[in-house]
Amino acid sequence: MNDDDLRLLLLIRHFETALLDLFAQGLLSGTTHTCLGQEPVPVALRPLLHPDDFVFSNHRGHGHYLARFGDPAGLLAEIMGREGAVCGGVGGSQHLKRGRYLSTGVQGESLPVAAGTALHLAHHEPGRLACVHIGDGTWGEGAVYEALNMAALWRLPLLVAVEHNGIAQSTPTAAQLAGTIAARADAFGAAYLYVPADDVTDMRDLLDKPLTRVRDGGGPLVVEFATRRLGPHSKGDDPRSTVEVDQLRAADWHTRYAATLGPRFTDLDAEQRDRIAAVVRDVTGRAPVRERR
Repeated sequence: MNDDDLRLLLLIRHFETALLDLFAQGLLSGTTHTCLGQEPVPVALRPLLHPDDFVFSNHRGHGHYLARFGDPAGLLAEIMGREGAVCGGVGGSQHLKRGRYLSTGVQGESLPVAAGTALHLAHHEPGRLACVHIGDGTWGEGAVYEALNMAALWRLPLLVAVEHNGIAQSTPTAAQLAGTIAARADAFGAAYLYVPADDVTDMRDLLDKPLTRVRDGGGPLVVEFATRRLGPHSKGDDPRSTVEVDQLRAADWHTRYAATLGPRFTDLDAEQRDRIAAVVRDVTGRAPVRERR
């Protein structure tokens, strides 16, 4: 674990924690979905995705955005509707567009869009890929299967990053998903990879060669990241028991690194906590975005 990776993990963690604090204080409106516990996925992918690749995110996408751009102030301003918002305050927490990055809160919507983008890349920008993030619950959407069918038939440069956190909104995966994700990929003849989302370096080692094959015309790759969701679905809607959540927190990367990295972790944790606190002070002090006419 190098310092840059640890800084990014901690940046995302403190950003998400700050959002929940702002909601608790009544300073944010609407809703939001944090990626607490799932931070290793975007951090591991960050150096493996090229600047000209496309990234399609979902409702739980703050970590994807921060790993791509390192811009907590622009993201918080967007969520709060303040000056400097990355999309002028009209996208909010879930619907962001910046360069070749797009997020949506509509489950399954991004996969057919990403497949179409991958088709364009295959013909006009060989060597590039489209990465689309979905959750285990998104396999209940028919558009996922239509997109995978086309991607496999046409051998599209598509990476399907499945963040399997064990719970779809408030329903445990075992109660809503028959069969396995691996079998679904195999049914379309798509490559499949299982990656425990714990150690960022180990994750990259597993992903490096398979992603090269995707870029080289090997067809789509479905990666199942085994991860954890520490927070509620949105702000307070978590049916899990305190005991279950405490068990997840005990296995969390933040707990593990705090115990094993000593002062190095303590210093970087404080650094990123202070950075986000400064961002919150800055953005909350900005004027609201003016209405466009």
